[in-house]
Amino acid sequence: MILGLGVGTLEEEFALLGAPFADRGARADDAIAALRASMGVRLPSYHGEFYDFEGCVIDPHAAQARVSLWIGGKTRRSLRRAVALADGWVPFALTPSQAAAMLNDFDLPPVFDVVLGPRQKLDPLGDPDGATVLVEELAGIGTTIVHSAFVHHSAAHFVEQMEALAALVDLSG
Repeated sequence: MILGLGVGTLEEEFALLGAPFADRGARADDAIAALRASMGVRLPSYHGEFYDFEGCVIDPHAAQARVSLWIGGKTRRSLRRAVALADGWVPFALTPSQAAAMLNDFDLPPVFDVVLGPRQKLDPLGDPDGATVLVEELAGIGTTIVHSAFVHHSAAHFVEQMEALAALVDLSG
């Protein structure tokens, strides 16, 4: 299981919920730490700046003690949060070169996912060389998982495109 998280960027959303906007980053960091302290634990305990609990029982609790957390965002702060507290970063609204520049400013943990996609749809059946180049460029900047959209005309064609991409590109090594 992978749990995707984000701090939020629209003040209006916070206003609708009656939640404070200004300290959302600190609250999110504390919430992530509280999640980490609780997953896979029958009797969790956590004492943070915003969240504080103990004496509760989670039964049944998750068998998986560590759930992968991916942080979404488009800022250096989102990447900092992901590197410090999570297992991956899913940037949005950034070009691959913008994401690469940000990634170059951080020492990434040995096991850390970066989920990026090309700015255009892939067509591994119609343009196998182009699809390969795009995916290899993403891998070259540190992408570990390629988020892809495909040129397709039906569900069957979509599956054929995925199979064609898998046959073209091996990013495992």
